[in-house]
Amino acid sequence: MRSFIHDDFLLQTEAAKQLFHEHAAKQPIIDYHCHLNPEYIARDHSFDNLGQIWLEGDHYKWRAMRTNGIAEKYCTGKETSDWEKFEQWASTVPYTMRNPLYHWTHLELKSAFGVDKLLNPNTAKEIYDECTAKLRTPEYSARGLMKKFRVEVVCTTDDPIDNLEHHLALKEEGFEIKVLPTWRPDKAMAVEDPVAYRAYVEKLSVASGVTISRFSDLIEALCVRHDFFASVGCKLSDHGIEEFYAEPYTQTEIDRIFNKVYGGNELLKEEVLKFKSAMLHEGAVMDWEKGWTQQFHYGAIRNNNTRLFNQVGPDTGFDSIGDFNVAKAMSRFFDQLDKENKLAKTIIYNLNPKDNDMVATMIGNFQDGSVAGKMQFGSGWWFLDQKTGMEAQMNSLSNLGLLSRFVGMLTDSRSFLSYPRHEYFRRILCNLVGNDVEQGLLPASEMPFLGEMIENISYKNAKRYFDF
Repeated sequence: MRSFIHDDFLLQTEAAKQLFHEHAAKQPIIDYHCHLNPEYIARDHSFDNLGQIWLEGDHYKWRAMRTNGIAEKYCTGKETSDWEKFEQWASTVPYTMRNPLYHWTHLELKSAFGVDKLLNPNTAKEIYDECTAKLRTPEYSARGLMKKFRVEVVCTTDDPIDNLEHHLALKEEGFEIKVLPTWRPDKAMAVEDPVAYRAYVEKLSVASGVTISRFSDLIEALCVRHDFFASVGCKLSDHGIEEFYAEPYTQTEIDRIFNKVYGGNELLKEEVLKFKSAMLHEGAVMDWEKGWTQQFHYGAIRNNNTRLFNQVGPDTGFDSIGDFNVAKAMSRFFDQLDKENKLAKTIIYNLNPKDNDMVATMIGNFQDGSVAGKMQFGSGWWFLDQKTGMEAQMNSLSNLGLLSRFVGMLTDSRSFLSYPRHEYFRRILCNLVGNDVEQGLLPASEMPFLGEMIENISYKNAKRYFDF
């Protein structure tokens, strides 16, 4: 009997199989957005066991376990052993059928460890022991796994105040895989909590060496850190925002708003929106000046469960898709930058699938012929990072833009076992295009061009676009 994850997994037609095996599967990986810990790479961290590498920080799995009736101590608990957590995860896996976790779990077992067995309570101990034994060998260290999956570039996610010591160490060492920082200035515009904001600005002042007492000082400090990030090889920014901000404002207003929040006073809603608008614009201009790519991940409502947020903290599985009307603000934001001739290369990731067609048409408004695919509709993100979500994103992009210029997949993950998500994406992509060939919607005579297109989306477009 053929194993569940086999060579032609997800590939339904001969054309799809040809596109995947002859083109997509051969490409290296550029993971241009992730949340890996750079310290793990710098010191080539070795993982103690499968439970540790798989469940530590994985809020996708935690959400499924909670839904399956598993107690919180087996998700985020400090007193519970890795094996006990893994055992509970294994008991949950059969119940994840039709959830992407079922595919990801078995694809990672097969791609990383060569394990063909289905994970369930009966196989849990055997799989745990086999994979744990491999994880304790050099080939399965943090660097070993990156090499195993033929990773060329990794871009982590870093705050402007980070000292980037691990990136610097890797750069000085000459590590063969590029590990580059990404500028994530979300805290610099998080003015909802004046006390926390003042504390952050004071840290930024120390990191930059700029005394901050006015808005112009804040921007100067960020510019100093922006220059530092560039010196370490940064080529991208990333913004995690609820929605786009493009409120009209004057410099006098922004100076007053900064003084108000820095002085410990809460802002009115309209003041928050104006300040965020100014900060988003200032950051976009910085990126344009350096030739960086700016990324916008928008649409999440975070930390919905107050009780559990207070108990276990952020990024633990209590976020959801938001419902924001962003088209007008997004248009105003990009239009202002375009009028100033300061619109950088841009990738937009939406979390609500209702926005797919809107984003696919919005990017077309600001393509200017200077760079192929200058404005990008990013791959299905977070809750849309699955077969249906990826297909919907690519169909919208195909219908309303140019799929052939798409920069493709990223892991957006904290796990060194997430690289098979690139394989998952490539299989879905090849199946989508291959099925069109089989149905006569694309000409079979153009298979050489389609093969090149698959290679470009899988790897080459990103390499050219980001100038890695």
